[in-house]
Amino acid sequence: MTQTTTAGKCVGVLALQGDFREHREMLQALGHEVVEVRKVEQLTRLDALIIPGGESTTIARLILSNGFREPLRDFCAFGKPVWGTCAGAILLAKEVDQLDRPGIETMDIAVHRNAFGRQVDSFEAEIEVAGLPGDTPFRAVFIRAPLFERVFGKAEAIARLDDGTIVAARQGSLLATSFHPEVTGDTRIHAWFLTLGSNGHGEGTADPVLVSSAGPDSSSAAGGETSAG
Repeated sequence: MTQTTTAGKCVGVLALQGDFREHREMLQALGHEVVEVRKVEQLTRLDALIIPGGESTTIARLILSNGFREPLRDFCAFGKPVWGTCAGAILLAKEVDQLDRPGIETMDIAVHRNAFGRQVDSFEAEIEVAGLPGDTPFRAVFIRAPLFERVFGKAEAIARLDDGTIVAARQGSLLATSFHPEVTGDTRIHAWFLTLGSNGHGEGTADPVLVSSAGPDSSSAAGGETSAG
């Protein structure tokens, strides 16, 4: 299988809490420089940013206590690719139930936390992701996952379960998924994410290259820190 990606990116993974290691390893496998972001000043050199899964209330608290909220909002507004997975999607949403402090609140989505139950209720499903290169469905892993109750404004739903439940959305260069691509062997979403636009309208500017991929891997063994959405 081949897939489109962009070469030579410097990609940050917010590393305050959660499964940042799994994202780092997948991005490095694609040939990118990865920065584990723990200080605000590290944002200035990034081409893209991932906000990982973890415990959304804990990450929200650490974002506030470390002075990240406004810099992260500014980074999202600048038009560089930003992707929230699971808890990261919760933090990007403008509307969230039962979050006791503000998140980043930049995407026009309404999210219901832990909608699919506890970690023992984790599951996998094959889904179609609009815009994702290739003809093979993506095998998504859901771990204490949120669901997107409503997509409005400039955001659009790009993936649903068979029953119509929205599990991924895009708003220009902003991406949110309720599932965890980083715990699979399929690098397609990571590669595609990095092609999203640098001007806030989702128009890629870098020349794509083709890289090999092992394709979907049904293994869903999450890292030790992927414990909550």
